[in-house]
Amino acid sequence: MKRIVALTLIVAGLVVTAACAGPFQKQRPVSRGQSPSPVEYRTHCTGWGDPRLSLTGSDRPLVWVLDGAGDLKGCSNALAAASAAVGHPVEFEVFPWSHGYRRLLMDQIGMNHAREQGNRLAAAILDRKAREPDRRVVVVGHSAGCAVALAAGDVLPADAIDRMILLAPSVSTGYDLRPSLWSAKEGVDVYCSRKDWVALGFVMRVVGTTDNFWSGAAAGRLGFKPKKGSPLAAEEAARLRQHFWSEEVAWTGHDGGHHGMHAPEFVKAYLLPQMTGN
Repeated sequence: MKRIVALTLIVAGLVVTAACAGPFQKQRPVSRGQSPSPVEYRTHCTGWGDPRLSLTGSDRPLVWVLDGAGDLKGCSNALAAASAAVGHPVEFEVFPWSHGYRRLLMDQIGMNHAREQGNRLAAAILDRKAREPDRRVVVVGHSAGCAVALAAGDVLPADAIDRMILLAPSVSTGYDLRPSLWSAKEGVDVYCSRKDWVALGFVMRVVGTTDNFWSGAAAGRLGFKPKKGSPLAAEEAARLRQHFWSEEVAWTGHDGGHHGMHAPEFVKAYLLPQMTGN
């Protein structure tokens, strides 16, 4: 009976947050010295300029998108709509990884599945890169989709992609980011919010983070924190940028919730510039 009640609460919490969404170890460069915990960055607008870029076809950056649990496509739909509104400056490649539509719980707790899908993603990225070697490549994950993005980063060669963007990741604060930091030549941007207390607070305490049932502390709410005794090297810390929600971005419609970074103005002002490298 207790298990049934717990599962009911889990599904209810996941459905509520989903409803808010709307329509092998690799060789790393040698680093000297160690740095303390990664710097916390305030989110800032990098300047969009004229959004209606003239780039077409393979001239546009290729952005691989990993939606959150349940294959609800809230992230990919939001990104595509915002990009269309400013002239399609990037090409999106939505990577299907979910167990199936609305199978939120299985996706959230299935780290073995996420690793398998991450291996598939890495292979797809390298295959596409072999055909388009000079094209800018960015990986964007949301919530449980970040586990897949990071699993790909775990096996990709150094500097295989240009950038990784993690939106409200539901993996634990202690997840080892170092392989992904080396995989992305421009590093990893993590968007967090301490206001995300339902999906990444209550639900995580019940079901655990994607990679660690006993954690309950999600990086998308508290930020990534290297485990004690395993600090990031200076070059690794320089590749990690953690952007915590603050009132200064509220004008975009991002309210600090689990899907707040899907707000059109937030995507246009903060995420698209990082995808295009502007």
